[in-house]
Formats: sequence, structure tokens, C-alpha cells
Amino acid sequence: MPDNLKIRKKIHFMTTNDVPQPTPSVHPMQSLLDSDQSMNMPQRGEIRDGKIARITPTEILVDVGAKSEGVITGRELESLDEATRAALAVDQIVSVYVMDPEDRSGNIVLSLTRAREEKDWRQAEELLASQEVYSGTIAGFNKGGLIVKLGNVRGFIPASQLSSARRRRSEGGETPEQKWGRMIGETSQVKVIEVDRSRNRLILSERAAAKETREAQKEQLLAEIKPGDVRKGHVISLADFGAFVDIGGADGLVHLSELSWKRVAHPNEVLKVGQEVEVTVLNVDRERKRIGLSMKRREDDPWLVIKAKYKPGQLVAGTITKLTKFGAFARIEGENDLEGLIHISELADGHIDHPREAVSEGQSVTLRVVKVDPEKRRMGLSLKRVSSAEYADADWEQVAATLDLDAVVDAGDEEGKAKG
Repeated sequence: MPDNLKIRKKIHFMTTNDVPQPTPSVHPMQSLLDSDQSMNMPQRGEIRDGKIARITPTEILVDVGAKSEGVITGRELESLDEATRAALAVDQIVSVYVMDPEDRSGNIVLSLTRAREEKDWRQAEELLASQEVYSGTIAGFNKGGLIVKLGNVRGFIPASQLSSARRRRSEGGETPEQKWGRMIGETSQVKVIEVDRSRNRLILSERAAAKETREAQKEQLLAEIKPGDVRKGHVISLADFGAFVDIGGADGLVHLSELSWKRVAHPNEVLKVGQEVEVTVLNVDRERKRIGLSMKRREDDPWLVIKAKYKPGQLVAGTITKLTKFGAFARIEGENDLEGLIHISELADGHIDHPREAVSEGQSVTLRVVKVDPEKRRMGLSLKRVSSAEYADADWEQVAATLDLDAVVDAGDEEGKAKG
């Protein structure tokens, strides 16, 4: 059979089903839209910014740029605090976490809380990788250390990772409350040293951050602090010559003479390590990076009161407390911390070789004030001038000021009438 005949027969027996049918034409714009929606479909675990489209008592609809709006369920709304719920409004832009890109009902399930936590965890991971210092606020404590929040995630600083200054402050406390309670609300500079999201574990360290933060804080403090400033701080160590106080970035020295207006032999008489104190800045040496502080300047100078209360020529009662070659010291009655010096030349009218010839320790005596010097913190007293005629008028005035003379005179008149 000729080949051309075979071809004609094959064509003859082909059916319409054997002939390829043309595919329906699709508008190019529709293909582009379908492709765009497919690419923009939310993925599980994704965080998106969306606009609140509608708020009802049982759910919130959020436009996240998908073919349909996402939903924040009533269960999550119930878990939000009242302030957070009240702050939500239509058209507000919020960050949401995609819990499920399509549930059984075809909804995109979203979460506000999870988005915030996820952002905080991601920040923690970034801080762990970069080892940058994070500044947080102490929000609580437990028996093992302090709680510092990183956003909504609770970070934990074990006691072993606290700064040396904070550990010293906790010494002596028997309970967690005694150790850590007063630190709540304070700022803590930390580094992230462990992140374990599966165990909800975020471990922080002040020790790791201490060196670089301390230097930065010290430089900033030295640049801005000036004499006369008042600061609060914590005692970090005691020495024979004074106390060192951390005033928030740098240590300053409160010299022994600046601890109190009273006589202090050693700082441990008035302070203990970890104690919170208020100090006045006396001087700042920026080149040597030293700061001089005072505690007593935060109190009224008792010598100003003494100067107003005791005048030269005034009679006072006192007790001999100490004898020296050059005189005797006497404590003024009613003033536990006020002592004056009776020079050896003021103990007796005649010459004596030692104060013991005139007085003895523990003896009660009447003395006359000779001099009050607030600047040198000294009071001069005299025993030999107590009966001196030159002070007769002054003594009479002092007695008159003490007694109600009119009452004394009236009483004398009544007594005379009764006898008559």
C-alpha cells in the first residue's frame, strides 16, 4: 500500500477526542495576583506587622496582607491584662506571631503575646551572640538570685554571677528577703550567658558585664559630678582611715573625719558593709579619678547649736573625763558628746604641776565657759574663774533668767507677813 494512502487512512480514523484541545486563556493580571498571594501566605512561626481590622468581645481580626484576615482568639484575649486589651484599637498596627497559617476552619491564627515573647527571645539570642551589655531593672528574687526582665522574658542572675558590690550588700542576710529585697527596682547591667528556649531558661551575669560597664559608668560619673552634689550609695569596704562608698559607677572615700560630727575611732562604729548611705561630694580629682565624700555634711553641725547655747562667762556643770599634762577634759552635763578643755592654768589660782592636784576623773564640778570655737570644734573652760568677782553681774543675770524672781519676792513678802 502506498505511504500516502496509509497517512490518509490514519487521519480518517482519528476522532475528535484525539485532537488536542486549546487550553482556556487566563488573564495575565490574574496569574500575577495568584502568584503574589501565594508568596505572601503567612508561615508558621513568622512575626508580622498587621493592622487591626475589627475588635469584638470574642476575637480580633488583623489584616496581615494575606488573602484573608488573621484572627486573635478569645482565649488569648482573656490572657491579656486589662490595660493591654484597653489599649488595642481599630487601625492600630500591631506585631503578631503566626500560630497556624490555616486551621480547620481556614483561619490564620495569630498571637500578640507570643509575638512579644518571640521578639524578646530573639533579642536575647542576639545579645548572647554579640555579648553586648543589657541594662535592665531588678523585678524580683528567689533563694538563688535576682530576676531581671528582658522585655516579657524573665532572666535570672544566679548569686554566683552577681557583681562583687551586690554580693557584699547581701552579706549578713539570712533569708532571700533580707539579702535581695531592698535591691528590687535597681538598675542592673548584665550580659546574656545562656539561652535555652525549650526550657524557658535565660541566664544573665553581672560579673561578665562588670568590667566594661564599670569603666564606662566611672567615666560618665567623673564627667558630670561636682562638689556639693548629694548622692546615695552603698558602703563597699571599711578601712582604718575611712569608708569607701559606691555612688553608682565609681567609688568615693568618706574620710574618718567626715563620717560624723561625733568622735569616731573606726568606721565600723557607725557603718557596715552593704549599708545604704547619703553623702555630699566634697571634691573631685578627675586626673587621678578620686572622689572625696562626706556623711556628716548631710547633718546639722552641732557646733552651731553649741555656739548659740553656750556663751563666754556662762556657768555650766560638768564631769572630769580625762587628765593630761596640759589640763583636764570635762563633759558638759546634758551633752553626751560635748567635752571642753580646762587648761592647767585655769584649774587653780596658784601654780600646780599636774591637773591631778586640782581635780580627779569622774569628779562633778561647776565650770565657767571661757571660749567657744566652732571652726576648731573646741570649748575652753575654767575652774578658777567660777567664783571670780568680774563675773558677778553676769552670774546674777544668769540666775535671774533661770528663776522667776517676782515669784521669789512675793513668796518672801508673804512669809514676812505671816511672821509679823
